[in-house]
Amino acid sequence: MVRRVTPERWHRVKEVFEAALEYAPGERSVFLGQACGDDDLLRGEVNSLLISYEQETSFMETPAGTLAAQSLAKEESAALIGQQIDHYQIIREIGRGGMGVVYLAEDINLGRRPVALKLLPTYLTTDPERVRRFEREARAASALNHPNILTIHEIGQRHGRHFIATEFIDGVTVREQMRIQELKLSEALNIAAQIASALVAAHEVGIVHRDIKPENIMIRGDGYVKVLDFGLAKLAEHSSSVTPDEALTKQVRTGSGVIIGTAGYMSPEQVRGRAVDHRADIFSFGAILYEMLSGRRAFYGETDADTTSAVLKEDPPNLSETNQNISPALERLVNHCLEKNPEKRFHSANDLAFALEAFTGSAMSSQSEATVLVRPPARARWRQPLPWLVAGVATMLAALAFALPYFRRVPADVRVTRLFIPPPEKSTLGTLTVSPDGRRLAFIAKDAAGKTLLWVRPLDSLAAQPFAGTDDASYPFWSPDSRFIGFFADGKLKKVEATGGLPNTVCNATNGRGGTWNRDDVIVFAPDPDSGLSRVSASGGESSLLTTLDSSRREDSHRFPQFLPDSRHFLYLARSAQLENRAIYVSALDQPQAKRILGADTNVAYAPPGYLLFPREGTLMAQAFDVASLELTGAPFRIAEQVGYFRRNNEAYFSVSDTSVLIYRSAGMTKTQLVWVDRNGKQLGSPGPPGEYLFPALSPDETRVAIGRVDAHTGTTDIWLLDLARGIPSRLTFDPANDSFPIWSPDGSRIVFASSREGARNLYQKSSSGAGRDEALLKSDEQKIPSDWSFDGRFILYQQISANTEWDLWVLPLFGDRQPIPLLKTKFSELEGVFSPDARWIAYQSNESGSYQVYVQSFPPSGGKWQISSDGGETPRWRRDGKELYYRAANGKLMAVEVKANASSFESRVPKPLFETHSNASYSVTADGQRFLLHTPVEESAPAPITVVMNWAAEVKR
Repeated sequence: MVRRVTPERWHRVKEVFEAALEYAPGERSVFLGQACGDDDLLRGEVNSLLISYEQETSFMETPAGTLAAQSLAKEESAALIGQQIDHYQIIREIGRGGMGVVYLAEDINLGRRPVALKLLPTYLTTDPERVRRFEREARAASALNHPNILTIHEIGQRHGRHFIATEFIDGVTVREQMRIQELKLSEALNIAAQIASALVAAHEVGIVHRDIKPENIMIRGDGYVKVLDFGLAKLAEHSSSVTPDEALTKQVRTGSGVIIGTAGYMSPEQVRGRAVDHRADIFSFGAILYEMLSGRRAFYGETDADTTSAVLKEDPPNLSETNQNISPALERLVNHCLEKNPEKRFHSANDLAFALEAFTGSAMSSQSEATVLVRPPARARWRQPLPWLVAGVATMLAALAFALPYFRRVPADVRVTRLFIPPPEKSTLGTLTVSPDGRRLAFIAKDAAGKTLLWVRPLDSLAAQPFAGTDDASYPFWSPDSRFIGFFADGKLKKVEATGGLPNTVCNATNGRGGTWNRDDVIVFAPDPDSGLSRVSASGGESSLLTTLDSSRREDSHRFPQFLPDSRHFLYLARSAQLENRAIYVSALDQPQAKRILGADTNVAYAPPGYLLFPREGTLMAQAFDVASLELTGAPFRIAEQVGYFRRNNEAYFSVSDTSVLIYRSAGMTKTQLVWVDRNGKQLGSPGPPGEYLFPALSPDETRVAIGRVDAHTGTTDIWLLDLARGIPSRLTFDPANDSFPIWSPDGSRIVFASSREGARNLYQKSSSGAGRDEALLKSDEQKIPSDWSFDGRFILYQQISANTEWDLWVLPLFGDRQPIPLLKTKFSELEGVFSPDARWIAYQSNESGSYQVYVQSFPPSGGKWQISSDGGETPRWRRDGKELYYRAANGKLMAVEVKANASSFESRVPKPLFETHSNASYSVTADGQRFLLHTPVEESAPAPITVVMNWAAEVKR
């Protein structure tokens, strides 16, 4: 045992002892030799503690016990295959290490999403130190949120089993990739830039990895890089950005005498057991980059001791001797990372990432080989003059030749310059917006597979990057410092760093229509298409109502807000059923009174030094605007032609930065064509002419279709009826408000629809013959959309929005007192409810699992509920005999599910795909389930490029 020592001495002994436990027994003597140096007394005191510890541990710590443990682990692994731990079903083992076995598993709560499940072997769960180390790995990584860092889904324990669930990465390590084939220059630089981006994110929150090596970096099949294993990570001392939650990772003590890392990639200060900071990771990064570029390790010896000696005393061979394609500037960058003295290395990962940008851009533009484009690292910026920059000035100037003329706040070159940016290949563009500093473009695009994502393209880059975790994003907007992007998805307002990472939820927003962000971190946004504006803190929390719809002007929506420079006043579009009341208003955070600025039916933008930009019949106009008096002055003038306009959403496709960068695009065709297809997707004909159609509903006798149709002049929607035999459409509703979402009565005599003629969407009905007036069926202040009419004629199913519970399903009885009844009212969104033909069941879609899936529930509710879809699902429809259910999967395929149901039980078979669909809009199915009526986009030519105008305001002076 340890003899009596001073408190200071005991603290030192305890520190080295705890660090020694991080090593296997056979490695501890080497560690102690390095940690204790010439202090033999310290070595003896620590050894005494280690002997006592080893005597008290179980048989598993002995050599025989180790063999027994390995045998037990293999038996345990085999027994776990196919078993379920919590909500994870284990598929197969994919790896093992000293701290656990990793399995491929499926998350049964999230559509059987594949995950990597790391389990601590049961024979180690009785060791508190092992459990602590196991959980520390997850806590360190879960403190980070970045696309190049392994995502931790969950840390848990169930029935004594400790587990960590992470994203499953289908790929290879950098080590394995280098063994498979020699890396090309552009490939190595691409990987390096993504590693640097991960280090930027970690270091900015004070986390140092300390074990960066090729085995801890994985490359997915699509070229995306993931940094793994933050089990040795620690928080850098004196970090001002550390939060209480992140402080959990400080369980590893790092001080004098403690060595943690891997030989050959450890920095000299790590080898010496000294305190380390983020510059240790930069050294390890340099060793990896050297190896990727040269094909040989920077520091290597026959033993670990030889290798660590090389780290301390030797410099690696010149890169130019092993690879003639390496430029002197790039070699200097690598050497700058590998400086023995940390003071001489890059002072931050930001500086390193910035330096790499020049080489990644140069390599990708000069080489014909296919490479994965690199997302620019987070907020790379100048910190101080760097020695390598002087030597590499020629390369840097070449890489920045495009950027420098345009990205200065006061451009030296006042000429107007135009250029064109093509959209991603085979994509459909949506909303686009330029960052306030004019350096980046964010836009929404749907790819050929029908997946809609947020994309970001630096204007000095060659391509855009889609952002993971932004599925179904819409209406992006920027923070005033250009660091974050707000957007709407999954019924939420979210934000994501402009350099990448996983999004964070700010607040609920069921179906947003634009937002704006001021310097005080207040966001004003339109939470849905049928309400006033709300406000919320950019850090998250509950939102509060900011503007209310004016019923005297028959307003039905406030949308597309934009803050003015004082961060207090904001502009917004007020939509109205009356054309003369559609206008841009200005209001203030502390003064709800609104002032009309100009008549308009689309978004506008304020642009320094004092202009309001707005479209007129496809032409973008500018007019002087005094932000002090909030008045337009002078006459408007043209600045761009053929600016696209999506009339249905009142959205014009343009944006302007604070630095005189204007972007816009022309609109693609929005017309659709009704098409009959069979169960194989074969087209059987197209009834009626093309048009801007919405929500087709087939009549019970299958002779007519009720459909929403957008007026080309007003942008409002009315209900039309299409005679399928003759192909002739006729108008059913005529109110200037929006009338949409038609459903048929069972006998086909009436049509119920939603109308915004009182502001909020209410339920109306009208005879399908067109005779008589529109009759109000259900009116209230809440937004409502009808979804189905039971076949017995007794109930109407509709969805209603709530600030607290999002979309809920309600039932309106058509008998008795006719009072609406909430059917499904949860904190999630329930939509698209449809009755089974016998009215005993309701199919609907809900996002309770994190993504929309199709469910079936008994009616009236009796507790029975079944999930039908597994890979995403929406828009369910029943066959007339109730024996088959249809829905659209997340990948766009129309699915069919055989159903067996009676009064007391419900069964469904595995969904089967029928055919691909080309639209996210609704569809109808015939009674026999043999034909489907879809509305698909009319084929259009290649999408128009995005036009970028640098220094647009210079034209004002001409």
